[in-house]
Amino acid sequence: MIRVTFDEIEQYRAELDNDPVALKALEMIEDCEGDLEDAAISLALQVGQEPDRSEQWLDGLAKRWRVFLCQTSIKEAVQAGRIATPVKQLASEDLPGVLALPIVLYALKLGIESFCQPLEEKR
Repeated sequence: MIRVTFDEIEQYRAELDNDPVALKALEMIEDCEGDLEDAAISLALQVGQEPDRSEQWLDGLAKRWRVFLCQTSIKEAVQAGRIATPVKQLASEDLPGVLALPIVLYALKLGIESFCQPLEEKR
């Protein structure tokens, strides 16, 4: 289980203050006591998606967006802890916007290098 701390939530709230969709997702993460998986599933249900399992669902969703997240500019921003631009760019893709923040935070907390490693191995 990957958790976001209260201090991290406050930091992200300041960074995402101009993004109401991301702030809604952040509120759900806070309501779920920082549990990214629980928050992502709750958000998915709110936008009409039906997660097929309650464990590792966020992992599978994030992996579907690995190529996007591992683009050099996105990856570098996430590595530096700047999430606003990656979240905004991911939310503009064919994905419910509220799921962008949990996906980016998942990759960040997992470690963007290890998250992107399977793509590096294929090159």
